[in-house]
Amino acid sequence: MTEPGSEGVKVDRRTLLAGISAGLAATGAGAALAQPAPGTVSEKAPAVWLDLTQQQLDDAYDQTKYAPNFLQVVNRYASNSNAMRARLGEPQRFTYGPTFMEQLEVYATRRPNAPIHIHIHGGAWHQRPAAEYAFAAEMLMNAGAHYVLPDFISVDQANGDLMPMVEQVRRAIAWTLRHAPAFGGDAERVYLSGFSSGSHLASVALLTDWRKDFDLPANAIKGAVLSSGIYDLKPVRLSARSKYVKFTDEMEESLSPQRHLARIDTPLVLAHGSYETPEFKRQTRDFAAALQAANKPVQFFINENYNHFEMMETFASPYGLLGRAVLEQMQLHSI
Repeated sequence: MTEPGSEGVKVDRRTLLAGISAGLAATGAGAALAQPAPGTVSEKAPAVWLDLTQQQLDDAYDQTKYAPNFLQVVNRYASNSNAMRARLGEPQRFTYGPTFMEQLEVYATRRPNAPIHIHIHGGAWHQRPAAEYAFAAEMLMNAGAHYVLPDFISVDQANGDLMPMVEQVRRAIAWTLRHAPAFGGDAERVYLSGFSSGSHLASVALLTDWRKDFDLPANAIKGAVLSSGIYDLKPVRLSARSKYVKFTDEMEESLSPQRHLARIDTPLVLAHGSYETPEFKRQTRDFAAALQAANKPVQFFINENYNHFEMMETFASPYGLLGRAVLEQMQLHSI
């Protein structure tokens, strides 16, 4: 497999965001509006998944139904990321693949040969710019780690196919491992995190045979912290998400990490908030239980009084559940 070089490229951030916004506008995914709380459903409606009716299942895979403040929170992602860049400066940007979207940002610590943390961002498989998730970089940089944020194609731009997203995430991780010295990183200490659909993509990436597919060490990823994710696609396929994801039997099987536990050896931390949807809580709980039953290294946490979108913000604080989990897994201490 050939890979692009490690040279940095200067990219106009407004050009990148405009390209992402165009993809969102094509499906209406960018026009997020406040949603009412889930309503009651007639008792006569049949269950389509466990004890959930179709409407309840659709709501359970629409996080906004359980988070009336979601616009305020996701806007904070962007404003806090902008404020962080104003304090610490712009990141290095590298290309990791041949297409426009295959770029990643590196927020580099001053510590030499430092560990690396790669974050796979969420957005219901619709593309949001990785730059909006940069606010978590400051904590890691201060603790002596690099923070890497890949951009990747959206499911809308991929005509409903999740596989191109998965392949780009895998390539971004492989590029980071292979070119870590280019930004002062230690390829022997690479960790991963994910949020929401990013947790799904990150967990699928953990199924990779790094030695066979990329000629990298089999244990390339030393640990992962995954929050509020999806780990089996069957109920998702039954939900309203099937309107924009063209699920197939092959996609459902190959991209459901809970069905491939034997291929997961990376130590995992799994978490969800107590105010998440029933399915996001169940998905995380069931994946953790399955891993534990298979004698895999896993920790499971519930963050009381946090909804789905608020969970992401806890990555940025050494006192937040996810920030503390990341630092402990990487054996780092906040300053």
